[in-house]
Amino acid sequence: MELLKTLALFVVTAVAEIVGSYLPYLWLKQGKTIWLLVPAAASLSLFAWLLSLHPTAAGRVYAAYGGVYISVAVVWLLLVDNVRPSTSDWVGVAVSLAGMAIIMFGPRGA
Repeated sequence: MELLKTLALFVVTAVAEIVGSYLPYLWLKQGKTIWLLVPAAASLSLFAWLLSLHPTAAGRVYAAYGGVYISVAVVWLLLVDNVRPSTSDWVGVAVSLAGMAIIMFGPRGA
């Protein structure tokens, strides 16, 4: 159960970061309204707060989070950008999730 809670928190955190970065991208690259920066700032603030909810050392959280971020970004590529990820994209997702699992749930030395 702890594994699912941790993974869900990472996924929500990644979505908050991607949304917070994607909205300024829409303004800068696609000429959308500058008002997108308001929800972008809120989303990035939510992202930072969500990272603080993990019950382990910050460095470990940031390292493990990177793996989940990669996974969510590839799903974003498919669902939002409408670009079909390649086989190597999915292999990268698998490798990054394996790394995340090792970092977060591997045995700790004394």
